[in-house]
Amino acid sequence: MFIGRFSTRSLKLYNGQKQNLVRHNIIQLHEQIKAGDFRAIARGVTIVENSLPGYEALLLGLHETRHARVIGITGPPGAGKSTLVSALLHHWLKENKKIAVLAVDPSSPFNYGALLGDRIRMSEYYNNPNIFIRSLATRGALGGLNSKIIEITDIIREAPFDIILVETVGVGQSEVEIAGLADCTIVTLVPEAGDEVQTLKAGVMEIADIFVVNKADRADAEGLYRNLRILAHEKANGADEIPVIKTVATTNTGIEELATEVAKFLEMRKQQPTRHLHLMTEKCWQLITTQRMKHIDHNRLKQELEKAMQQNDFNLYAFTKDFLAAL
Repeated sequence: MFIGRFSTRSLKLYNGQKQNLVRHNIIQLHEQIKAGDFRAIARGVTIVENSLPGYEALLLGLHETRHARVIGITGPPGAGKSTLVSALLHHWLKENKKIAVLAVDPSSPFNYGALLGDRIRMSEYYNNPNIFIRSLATRGALGGLNSKIIEITDIIREAPFDIILVETVGVGQSEVEIAGLADCTIVTLVPEAGDEVQTLKAGVMEIADIFVVNKADRADAEGLYRNLRILAHEKANGADEIPVIKTVATTNTGIEELATEVAKFLEMRKQQPTRHLHLMTEKCWQLITTQRMKHIDHNRLKQELEKAMQQNDFNLYAFTKDFLAAL
């Protein structure tokens, strides 16, 4: 019994020392992130993305005095989003901006890693001291984003960046979560998407702060441009119309105009505190939803559902209500 009590006491002491060490390491890591250490930023992202020991302490130590603005770039697959990001990086580097890029890719079905993790189109910026690039996998999350994107973005905002670019995976109409994260959302389309404008209108088109017609040197680009201008005019309803910019990202055509519109939009948003409140509300809502869901065992849910579906009177909504009540 004495040995058992001693072992228990020793285990508690060991666990306490381990927690203190984690806490000390997190405090040190936080200071390194604030100093702009890229290795520390990468480590912080990994800790938060995988919920490793100390991730909650790291998040609780963040401040709301950060000045980095978050710009989301979304749109259907093949719209040239990565090339557009690369062109914007080239432009902002000439203005001595410090930029972070979060590129959300589809997940590998085998290891849940990012399929396009190498980011070949941005390879020229890998060793640039003013650019931090991180590929994230969706890991099955809907909405074109990683399930920890809010927390990851806030970790990066703690570092001295001017701009954080978030490029979403490109899943079309469901890709609207970016509106709850970004200070400015750019929706990118290509001429071949001209007939899809009406299809997208009810989803991703509704979140645009700026429209971009990329690959504007192709046929039908002018038609898509006119359709978007009409849509922007209808949506304005007496307010300022959403800008529509034509670009050819591969040759940097229209990139300066796009960067100017982004700067104008961000400056305008500074005068609209309700926008910031809306963003914070959406972020808080998503965090609460995630916290509420984390205690639900997916395997248990599957097992309970399998049994319930064998009943003749099975009803999904009744099952869901009873399952939640039993938690």
